[in-house]
Amino acid sequence: MAFRINHLHLKTPNPKKTADFYVEYTGAKVVKENTRPDGSKNYRLNLHGVELNVTQFLEEQKLEQFHGLEHVAIDTNNFDGEIAKIKSAGIKILEERVLPDGRRVCFFEGPEGVRLEFLEWKQ
Repeated sequence: MAFRINHLHLKTPNPKKTADFYVEYTGAKVVKENTRPDGSKNYRLNLHGVELNVTQFLEEQKLEQFHGLEHVAIDTNNFDGEIAKIKSAGIKILEERVLPDGRRVCFFEGPEGVRLEFLEWKQ
């Protein structure tokens, strides 16, 4: 049986603010903006080949809902530049360290407390 990731879904009280964060600080692209019947906006982003849906709670969903996701890991070949950018924006750095293989990683806080991780991409 074959599997592949279809999408990641972030739920947030402010989808626009969250989508803007991912566009500004992770290089995501807005693929679609959708207006729901209640007037709220939802966003579909392309996060370097992974679909990222950003919505508020969905009234039609019966399953318990919560905000957030544990973390999203993103490779970057401009590690120093990206870390400098998020630090200069005052974004909370959670941890920086070096992996056993020598790559640097940095965990930082995104909207709704979702952890993001930049991994140094050595080509």
